[in-house]
Order: sequence, then C-alpha cells, then structure tokens
Amino acid sequence: MSEIKSSNRLEWLDAMRGFTMIMVVAYHVAQISYVQSFRASASLPFLVLFRMPLFFFVSGFLAYKASFIWSARNTLSLLGKKFKIQVFPALVFLCLFIILRKNDFGASFCSSMESATKGGYWFTWALLQMFAVYYLFSFAIQRLSQRAQHAMMWGLWVASLVAYEFCYMPKVFDAEHNYFLNTSSLIQGMKYMHFFVMGNIVHRYWNDVQRLFDTQWFFPVICIVAFFCCADLFRWHNLRFVWTNLPRTVAMYCLLFIVVVFFRYYQRWFTRQTLVGRSLQYVGTRTLDVYLLHFFLLPQLPAVGQWLNSVQPNFVLDILLSLVPAIVVVAFCLLVSNILRISPLFSENFFGRKNS
Repeated sequence: MSEIKSSNRLEWLDAMRGFTMIMVVAYHVAQISYVQSFRASASLPFLVLFRMPLFFFVSGFLAYKASFIWSARNTLSLLGKKFKIQVFPALVFLCLFIILRKNDFGASFCSSMESATKGGYWFTWALLQMFAVYYLFSFAIQRLSQRAQHAMMWGLWVASLVAYEFCYMPKVFDAEHNYFLNTSSLIQGMKYMHFFVMGNIVHRYWNDVQRLFDTQWFFPVICIVAFFCCADLFRWHNLRFVWTNLPRTVAMYCLLFIVVVFFRYYQRWFTRQTLVGRSLQYVGTRTLDVYLLHFFLLPQLPAVGQWLNSVQPNFVLDILLSLVPAIVVVAFCLLVSNILRISPLFSENFFGRKNS
C-alpha cells in the first residue's frame, strides 16, 4: 500500500497520459473534423469507452500523496491552485474560440456556459469537481486510521459508481434535463468520478495491484470479459432497460486496465531513452496545453466523414484516418504552446503554471 517511488513507473504513467491525449484528439478529429456518424463508425464507439475514463483514472492515481498533511490551510491552498489551473484557462480559451469561430459572442458564450460540455471545455470543470470532492473528503477522514481511510475511499467509489449509473437511467434520475447539473457540468463529473476514485485506490494499493497484474490469469480474464462486454454492447444487445449499462461499465474498466497493464509491462519502451517514450511523455506533461488548443487546430473535412459513413466500417481504416491528423494537430498544439510559454504571463495564466 505504498506510494510509487520508481521514476520508471512515473515515466510510463506520463507516456500513458500522452497516449490518452492523442486518443482524445483522434476522437475529436473523427467527431468534429469528419462529422463522422457515431453509429456508422467502427472506432468511435470503442474509443469513447476508455479515453476519458483513463484520463480521470490517471488524475486520481496522481492525486494520492501518502505523506501529505491534510490541514485546513493545505487543503484550501490545493483547492485554490486547482481552481486557478482548471477554470481560468478554460474560460480564456473558450472566449477566444467563440471570438474566432462564432458570430454572436454573447449568445454563444451563454449557450456554452449553460451546456454540460461547455463548448468542449467541460473536462477541466469536471476535474476540478473531482479534486474538490477528493480534497474535502481527505480532509474529513484525515484523523482515521489508514485502514479506515482506505475503507472510506472504497465507500466513495461505490457512491460515485451509483451516481454514474443514475446518469444513464433517465427513468430513475433525469440528469440530462436538470438545469443545475448541466450548467455546473456536474453531470459530467458524476459520470467519471468513479474512475478518478478508482485510480486513487489503485495507487493506495499499488504494490498489491502490481502483484495482481503479474498473475497469469488477470490479463487473460480482463481481455475475455472486455470482448464479451463489447460484443453485447455493440452487437448482441442482450441486456436491456436497467441492465443495459452493465456491459458498458465493465467494458470501460476492463479496457482501462488493459491499457494500464500494457504500458506497465512494456515500460522500457516508454522511458526517456526511447523516442516513443520521450515523445509520449512530453505530450503527457502538456495535456492541458493540448486540450485547450486543439479545438482551434482541428481541420474541417466533412467529405472524409461522408465517405467513411458510406463504406463498410473498418476499424483499422477509421483509426488511421483519425490518428494521423491527430498526431499532426498535437504537434502544432505543442508548437503554439511553446511559443505562448515564452511569456511567463501567458504561461502562468493560460496554462496554469510557469515554465520550470
């Protein structure tokens, strides 16, 4: 139950985060640039299962610090820093995007702020909510024993999972038409909070989790379960009504852990001594920059989407046509980021922190 100490592990974790960011941009290339039909695509329904869950899982994983003292002052300081990093840059770039791409700034800004997705910039709002819940929760349980704290975190995960299930069951809780949940983006936070908490729990039990990963049966089992869950989700549709989200949820966790196991097992590929490792780690340390900038740089190629929608869906073709432009977009995002970061003022206020 110890905190990560090996720099190699942190290297593959940063590389994995960089990979996830590229997958996010690839998804947006297909969805926004190509205007590709979700139902006709062979890759979009699959990518959506693990790209954002993995992002929040890594955020929760890194949020756990075993030696941190959860005093009132430290907790408030962390909350203030996260608010500055997560909210102000997103508002700045949302306003810039509306100015450059929309005709009516006032109407577009109000429409974006009333939407749960915040014009695409919902991620930072949802992540801030997760950090706030986690920080306040950690402060509240600080005086408990370590075992009790871990038990409370499992309780928080169960509560978060229940909230997520409600988001997908309108007959139980119609979150999609709740004005407060949408304007606050809390509905997005509710959907993904349980992945954040699971990442935190995995870090707390990291030594035990690694032993689980190294067993002969763990990886085959999650691959088999992921296959059958995805088969039911995309092809069979055997589970209906209140059970329809069960294969989706299980598939999300299985695919998430498949990626984690892969990056950990091949961590030697993702060190700073390899080109792939250096590149992915660099993207992984600049995910906020890429996220904020990539909406400006996405190409508009609806003709590609029309062609893809008209042909037989092919997973490899879908992925390649989305991934190659995504890598180019990410590269230009990093270029623009480095130009803006010449100014300490831009670096601190646009991306939440000064250059180190």
